[in-house]
Amino acid sequence: MLPVEHDDPINAKILAVSEDKIAGFVREPFEEIARRSGVDVDVVMARIAAMLRAGTIRRVRQTLLATNLASGALVAWKVPEEKIDRAFDWMFQRDPFSGHVVIRSTDTVSAGSEYKLWTTLKVPRGFSLQKHCELLTQKVGAEKFRIMPAKGIFTLGVGHVRRKTIEPGEKADTPAKMIRVEVAELSEHEWNVLLALKREFAPEEIRPNPWASRAKEAGVSLDEFYRVAENLSARKIIGRFSTFLEHVKPSQTGVRVTRFNALFHWAVPAGREIEAGGEVGRHHILTHCYWREAGPEFKSVNIMAVAHGTDKQRLLDHKAAIDRHLESCRIPVSYTNVFWGGRSEIKPSEISPKIYREWLSDSQAA
Repeated sequence: MLPVEHDDPINAKILAVSEDKIAGFVREPFEEIARRSGVDVDVVMARIAAMLRAGTIRRVRQTLLATNLASGALVAWKVPEEKIDRAFDWMFQRDPFSGHVVIRSTDTVSAGSEYKLWTTLKVPRGFSLQKHCELLTQKVGAEKFRIMPAKGIFTLGVGHVRRKTIEPGEKADTPAKMIRVEVAELSEHEWNVLLALKREFAPEEIRPNPWASRAKEAGVSLDEFYRVAENLSARKIIGRFSTFLEHVKPSQTGVRVTRFNALFHWAVPAGREIEAGGEVGRHHILTHCYWREAGPEFKSVNIMAVAHGTDKQRLLDHKAAIDRHLESCRIPVSYTNVFWGGRSEIKPSEISPKIYREWLSDSQAA
């Protein structure tokens, strides 16, 4: 029986690459993981399939830069305490457009701490984030919500295995470059290929030439599938090929990838968001870093970042190092906070306009 824990030496070598190092569309992703990790391709495929079956890996899929395909935002919800678990379950189980669903708390009562339910949301082009949130408000009994679209992205990755050894303050040699959020137009043919491309891999699909069956599913030749996928990749619509670890829950044997999930907040002066985001986003510990406007209820926070770890104090040490770096760059911070993740579920946000229309019709009829 193959080892399936993330900290097995061979699995760790594979995961250090496969979590977030295969950027764009690759015709033979498992061969590329093998080349970069130094592990034989047959071993790579066997180990990834075994970890997926065991639940160590939550999903294997081609990710998309969904911010370029649909209107998206981080949404903070104020929900009465007695309704919060039901609201969590409804958004995770019945709203395919809500991705991450997290209960968050702060160490002290502070700006925005009454917003305990946080979700990521994508609504296909032509539909309204505001109206979607108003519908969810009715469904779950929320009191209010705050929509925080990303104005720019500085860091977007995972890499939990390789981040375990990062020291506080470790950062890139240059500031992170901001990716502007611009929604792209896709033809029906491109959507057809994209929907087949992004579907999660079952264990038996982890094999050489993995896209042949997806091309058949899309009703196109393999060459045409490659052409469309590579064109979408060049247009920055394709994200990366990734194996997502189950990092929220322990494995079958009780091993955890991470224990704490921290959402860092900083308020910097208007006009310095790109500079500040670049300096924050260059720190290797961060899996996400965005420019988002949180508004007065959150004391005008405009830079947000996420880090994961097994030790709470260690994450605070990482944040302190980022704070010191901002100070050394003479970027004023008028307010900062940490929202800690508790109960959490993660799924990809659906982005198909067709599926949205069907869901909306069903929801309004219910």
